[in-house]
Amino acid sequence: MAEKGTISIHTENIFPIIKKFLYSDHEIFLRELVSNAVDASQKIKRLASLGEYSGDLGDLTIEVSFDEKAKTITIKDKGIGMTADEIKKYINQIAFSGATEFVEKYKDKGEDQQIIGHFGLGFYSAFMVSEKVEINSLSHKEGSEAATWICDGSTEFEIKASDKTDRGTEVILHIAEDSEEFLNQARIQGILDKYSKFMPVPIKFGEKDESVEDGQDDEGKPKYKTVKVDNLINNTQPLWTKSPSELNDEDYLAFYKELYPFSEEPLFWIHLNVDYPFNLTGILYFPKVKKDFEIQKNKIQLFSRQVFITDEVKDVVPEFLMLLHGVIDSPDIPLNVSRSFLQADGNVKKINTYITKKVADKLGELFKNDREAYEQKWSDIGLFVKYGMISEQKFDEKAKDFLLLQNTDNKFYTTEEYKEHVKANQTDKDGKIVYLYTTDEDAQHGYIDSAKSRSYDVLKLDTIIDSHFLNHLEQKGDATLKRVDADVVDKLIEKDEKKESVLSEDESNTLKELVEGTINNKNATVQVESLATDDLPVIVTLPEFMRRMKDMAATGGGGGMFMMGDMPDQLNVSVNANHALISKILKSDSEDEKKDLVKQAYDLALLHQGMLKGPDLTNFIKRSVDLTAK
Repeated sequence: MAEKGTISIHTENIFPIIKKFLYSDHEIFLRELVSNAVDASQKIKRLASLGEYSGDLGDLTIEVSFDEKAKTITIKDKGIGMTADEIKKYINQIAFSGATEFVEKYKDKGEDQQIIGHFGLGFYSAFMVSEKVEINSLSHKEGSEAATWICDGSTEFEIKASDKTDRGTEVILHIAEDSEEFLNQARIQGILDKYSKFMPVPIKFGEKDESVEDGQDDEGKPKYKTVKVDNLINNTQPLWTKSPSELNDEDYLAFYKELYPFSEEPLFWIHLNVDYPFNLTGILYFPKVKKDFEIQKNKIQLFSRQVFITDEVKDVVPEFLMLLHGVIDSPDIPLNVSRSFLQADGNVKKINTYITKKVADKLGELFKNDREAYEQKWSDIGLFVKYGMISEQKFDEKAKDFLLLQNTDNKFYTTEEYKEHVKANQTDKDGKIVYLYTTDEDAQHGYIDSAKSRSYDVLKLDTIIDSHFLNHLEQKGDATLKRVDADVVDKLIEKDEKKESVLSEDESNTLKELVEGTINNKNATVQVESLATDDLPVIVTLPEFMRRMKDMAATGGGGGMFMMGDMPDQLNVSVNANHALISKILKSDSEDEKKDLVKQAYDLALLHQGMLKGPDLTNFIKRSVDLTAK
């Protein structure tokens, strides 16, 4: 005889579990139900290993199937099963978690980490998509009778005897009208691929081959025959569950292709494996990112005992390592009822610190063991290292040993090596070492050439992270950094030497007034200076401070300076008193010629900086043609 009753929902439970309020993402229902099936399958194996179940385990493959005509999705396992009393206890009384109780009972018998179950049953997520749910189960316990539980999502249920003869549990979801999107093979396959791809028990999935009536239920509605499912969808022993000693490079590369089929091969990888003071396994890959990288989050997947949890891992993985790809698996990361949000607790922080240390150790090892190969990978590795130094103090402390600085001759130096390399020639009159750098070799080529004519070295700091990193480097106190086009070369590294001017003071004043009146730019500061005769007649520069703020603003940094891209440039205009063209200008009897030559020299300087555009560029070209013709 069927028993009817009311589901007990204890107010002290924190579970917001009724109907559609349990989870924000409805597809989670399949993960929860398949996870429960995995739990049940692992428990029967556990009991058998402890000698508490002597029956034949048989094939423990979980079957997921759907029937579009009958509007059902079925999840069937051959696990531990439940008696009618257990169904009433674990399903009806939500205050209890059968999985938690099971773990508690067997926690002193060793290897309890093999049992999933810390998450609770999650069964009620089924009602997010179902108008009715059936549980049909036969317990592993000898002499047990099979039972069927039926509920329409209200607090009322029915439980009765079942004719099920094989051990395990079958959950049948009668899909609601507003959730029929899930009665689709591709949709279900996508969910299983996302959450169940590496679950530790085999899972098969497919559409029922036929949809034929097989009697009627108690309400007179037809039941449909279930047909065997054949498509195995998961890898029960993913690479991270194996020992690094049994794997080779080909294994790691093949697994990377499995995770990211359209990506280039990674640079290298780190196999994580620790069991104290927390449990953590996983593989982190360093991808090729180059200069134009973006922080591609959601590339690291978080699992708990091979059940996919989330790809939002920002609390577990340091921010700078969000650039990495791969998998982390830990049962010690606490999750809320939906398994989708990390809680910041001691274990999470320890795992974060551990991963940082492992990455630093790996980079240090690569640098020490094969510096040449490390240098070849620097265009990719450098982004991780610099980002980490800026954002993580503990990483910064270690990274000083494997940070490389690259110059325009494509030679690499550690910070100590570079300091020794330039110290003799690039120490200014105040005893401060100056590092010159370029952010764009082609655009700043003329300035680099001028610096090299003085035997100065120029660093390449041309990645998206470098506008922030150079400030970090400077704060170390070893040197001042100046962009190679931030001033005339002799003022970038000021020495005690002073060049004499061929102009008198009156001529300099006259020249300054002429230039100011001709260029008519209120945002430009004009100075007549004694420069080398091979320097340009006019040099336009943007002060180092302004350049840094603009570079940082362009990459989303600089604090309150984010609007600097819209501000007019405050230019320094250096007129070279010792250049032959300047003497020609002063000696000219024609005011028009003077102004044309000043404008030409000024426009050349702007062109050199990439600042000459629009009508000014058009006028410059016309004037150049006219002057050439003369």
